[in-house]
Amino acid sequence: MSSQQATAPRSAVDAEPLHGSFNFIGTAVFILALVVGAGYAGSQLIADLDISRAQSMMPFILLGIALLIALGFEFVNGFHDTANAVATVIYTHSMHPHIAVVWSGTFNFLGVMASTGAVAFGIVSLLPVELILQVGSSAGFAMVFALLIAAIIWNVGTWYFGLPSSSSHTLIGSIIGVGLMNQIMAVNGTATSGVDWSQTVNIGKALLFSPLIGFAASALLLLAAKALIKRPELYSEPQPGKAPPLWVRGLLILTCTGVSFAHGSNDGQKGMGLIMLILIGTVPTSYALNRAVGANEVPHFEQVSDAASLALQHYVPTGVEAPTDGHDAVTAFVRSHDLKPETIPAVRAMILEIKNDVAQYGALSNVPTDQVRNVRNDMYLVSESLRIMDKAGNPKVSTEDAASLKAYKGGLDRATKFIPTWVKVAVAVALGLGTMVGWKRIVVTVGEKIGKAHLTYAQGASAEIVAMATIGAADAFGLPVSTTHVLSSGVAGTMAANGSGLQWGTVRNLIMAWVLTLPASIVLSGLLFFVFRHLF
Repeated sequence: MSSQQATAPRSAVDAEPLHGSFNFIGTAVFILALVVGAGYAGSQLIADLDISRAQSMMPFILLGIALLIALGFEFVNGFHDTANAVATVIYTHSMHPHIAVVWSGTFNFLGVMASTGAVAFGIVSLLPVELILQVGSSAGFAMVFALLIAAIIWNVGTWYFGLPSSSSHTLIGSIIGVGLMNQIMAVNGTATSGVDWSQTVNIGKALLFSPLIGFAASALLLLAAKALIKRPELYSEPQPGKAPPLWVRGLLILTCTGVSFAHGSNDGQKGMGLIMLILIGTVPTSYALNRAVGANEVPHFEQVSDAASLALQHYVPTGVEAPTDGHDAVTAFVRSHDLKPETIPAVRAMILEIKNDVAQYGALSNVPTDQVRNVRNDMYLVSESLRIMDKAGNPKVSTEDAASLKAYKGGLDRATKFIPTWVKVAVAVALGLGTMVGWKRIVVTVGEKIGKAHLTYAQGASAEIVAMATIGAADAFGLPVSTTHVLSSGVAGTMAANGSGLQWGTVRNLIMAWVLTLPASIVLSGLLFFVFRHLF
């Protein structure tokens, strides 16, 4: 291929009718999914709310606005991340664009429904603890509105210019911005009002290294395939209007399916965690505690509570008693991660207090309305304190004691870290519909503007296999990663390994978007939080 041919832009027409006219099937699927999803989620939400007893409609109005903004974030997320999954099957003529978009949206939906929730609550744990505990207050709503609106603004802006940007990256930056502004605005000005930096650093590492992993692993996989699989058609450019061999087409559809499913199981959880935070703050009676935990589970919870209390007793400093207000001591520890002599006695006292509350009420569904938020907050604080202790290895506990504490923490998480089915459905529909509406701009960038040569079958498969594996592994460890960064960098890696050359203008823009996303979202969300705190 000559230099002139290599650098010539390829027409999107070669990759199927990307710019075709009205598509009846795609539009029908869009409308049907919207009606069914919205109908189901709305009916379930209304059934869970007791509007007839409400003294004011304002909490429900704020709830509706917050839910629309949260689902709007997932909708825009579909513009970016899910569009990457369909780029390879479209540009290798493996699937018609409109069919590919519906196919990807379907498996995103299934991925969201199968998700564990670990990523969802990992994101929530980054927020300042006082805002989590008081999310139903004006400060809590300011936090949610600021970080979601900031993320939406940045994502829509980068999408408009066709730049694949990470929704995960944007959301983390927005959370940091809110935390920093909360710290600046705090009366005492202490660092405990800001960001959980240890958790942020861990998630930041996942976001930082995922593009590098995508680039290197995709390049190595392509080189390994060339050495081991001697099928010339796998490494050839697709012919205009001609589908690849059946086995190649099946492989590419399989990888597209895997990326879509993995993306739904990971990225969909970010919206879930924030929606649960909104629900807990506005209607704690219905969503603060998992009412599926029935009376039959109470005896077991009492047993694991006693075991956890006994386990912690082994690490109480000699002569130290529980403080008068254990709640404040545990809250301070969760904020600062500074283990003081009174911390463990305070956690033990709260464990026994929670046990007595649950035993008294008999089941979580029986907790009085005015006590639901308090019980939930106590459970959250104890669970977070045990997580922080375990992560820091302080105190160093025996294997037997660690097992007792893990079993108890599992019981707390089951009671507080749950996601109703209708929330998953709402997020899945928003994510899928976002893909169907905004996929073209990002698909064209990934398919046409990263490399100088047309994407081959092997390149598309290599990039998507790596993306699928990386996202799936991150989901298992409860870490958010960027589908956009992994897959677009994977495509770039295969272009480099194949000797096809890179369009450095696009690569430079991608790097700039990656570099600027964090500071831009931090500044934007911080300013919005400042404004909303004064408005509310």
